[in-house]
Amino acid sequence: MQEFVFFINGDVNHPLTVDPTVWIFDERKVDLDTYFEELETKDDEETAYKKAISAQWDKEITEGSEPPNPNKNGNEIKYEKQKLINGSFGMPLKPFLDNTGPKEGVTEVEVIQKDGTIQNFKYSDIRAGIVGFSHKGQPLRDNGPIHFYFGDGSNQKSPIKNVCKFKLLQS
Repeated sequence: MQEFVFFINGDVNHPLTVDPTVWIFDERKVDLDTYFEELETKDDEETAYKKAISAQWDKEITEGSEPPNPNKNGNEIKYEKQKLINGSFGMPLKPFLDNTGPKEGVTEVEVIQKDGTIQNFKYSDIRAGIVGFSHKGQPLRDNGPIHFYFGDGSNQKSPIKNVCKFKLLQS
């Protein structure tokens, strides 16, 4: 459906038309109910990875290894289904911007809403952002197709709504 897509174009080599309704099954999605709170307490990724690997190594040395069991603590498949039905989700925008092949010197992005409102932001701020695509298990029919959240969560309570296009611009 035309109303559920958004566009990334401008000074790019490969303009994109994106349908966020298929993201519900994408492993890169983030839970908007917890993402920004987790971001505040998160170790840097490398340190967290090293801690996890060290803990697993220590456990396997002292206890032996155990094959993974996804249903160890109850039915995780049922839990995941409920989470999808009732959750609010977003997607990091960076991979989609990278796939457009931005031209050399892109420094600014126009965020264009369905009513024609245009707001300009630094490319780096948009690249670090998250686009919300569902709220409480439903696509953003009334004020979508997507909402834009800055990566630092500064507009978590009031995202930019009704976003239909990101236009990349060279300086």
